Amino acid sequence: MKFGGYDKILIFDVLLLVLFGLVMISSASVVMSYKEVGNQYYYLAHQFFYGLVPGVILACVFSRIDYRKFKKSAPLFLFATLFLLLIVFVPGLGLDIRDTRSWITVAGMSFQPSELAKLTLIIYLAAWLEERKKKLNDFSQGFVPFIMIIVLVAIPLIKQPDVGTLVAVCAIAGTMYFIAGAGITYILMMIAGGIVGVMTLIKIAPYRMNRLTTFLHPELDPLGIGYQINQSLLALGSGGLFGLGLGHSRQKFNYLPEPIGDSIFAVAGEELGLLGLIFLIILFMVFATRGLAIARSAKDDFGKYIAVGITAWVTFQAILNIGAITSLLPLTGIPLPFVSYGGSALMSLLAGVGVLLSVSRYSNSYKK
Repeated sequence: MKFGGYDKILIFDVLLLVLFGLVMISSASVVMSYKEVGNQYYYLAHQFFYGLVPGVILACVFSRIDYRKFKKSAPLFLFATLFLLLIVFVPGLGLDIRDTRSWITVAGMSFQPSELAKLTLIIYLAAWLEERKKKLNDFSQGFVPFIMIIVLVAIPLIKQPDVGTLVAVCAIAGTMYFIAGAGITYILMMIAGGIVGVMTLIKIAPYRMNRLTTFLHPELDPLGIGYQINQSLLALGSGGLFGLGLGHSRQKFNYLPEPIGDSIFAVAGEELGLLGLIFLIILFMVFATRGLAIARSAKDDFGKYIAVGITAWVTFQAILNIGAITSLLPLTGIPLPFVSYGGSALMSLLAGVGVLLSVSRYSNSYKK
């Protein structure tokens, strides 16, 4: 279903995801908002004005731009990616929040550059993969340069440190590399290298081992390192099939860490129940299905790779977040796309949707 070349189902699906997120932020943030600023709708207003409004504007603008025009500026997108990831280390701009430097502040407003960097990296990799398509299975001219690009991006993420974003970036890049035609041997080498890298990061910072231990044994130290996952599971279990009702979560009353961020899926489960979570998961499945459909209909490889990258971005982040909150995966600090609080995340995701819609629109009229 398309109108004006745009995928109508995708637009409607994203609209539902955003509305779901706003409703849950409104509910989950009431206690925190009133306690911190005396206004129970502070975080909802912030998400609307600093995330949704600029995000919709960017989505509209990017959806009207022929995505093929981005190809000529591919090196600039790589520069933009590195700039966004490094700017957090600039004195006076970077914010140190809970021992991480993933944010900057400008004119009193905070922004997470790594969110927008995901989109710029996807566009750059799409152009790079198309250009080197015939050399991707050449070790020295395909695999090694690709790994060097990932390492270049990984270094500032490790330095911040933001391992959650690093995992997401590697998953996105690996998916694009595979779709572009990389051999299974190179994919397995990437996975093996990723495992070695994770083990190295754990050795460097032992606190990461605590997350792995919590994942394997969530019952250990329920008031310490296992607190978040145990409270999340308690919230999910309390919701049952139909939930306690919108606004009736108990865990959001200072029991559940990050109720509007990483843990918002647990609050949704407590208030809306299993049926509400199934509805949300279906929305993400629809997004993945429509994104891949747009990739298949793209008339050039550049458009296909962009569509795959943006689809992988949303899908992998949803899997990582939901998997962590349900104790199926280790906690990574990854927010739930379109749903978790975060103006820069929502704005960047909607900008990505705009680029995806551009691929949908212009692929219909593209003539080789």
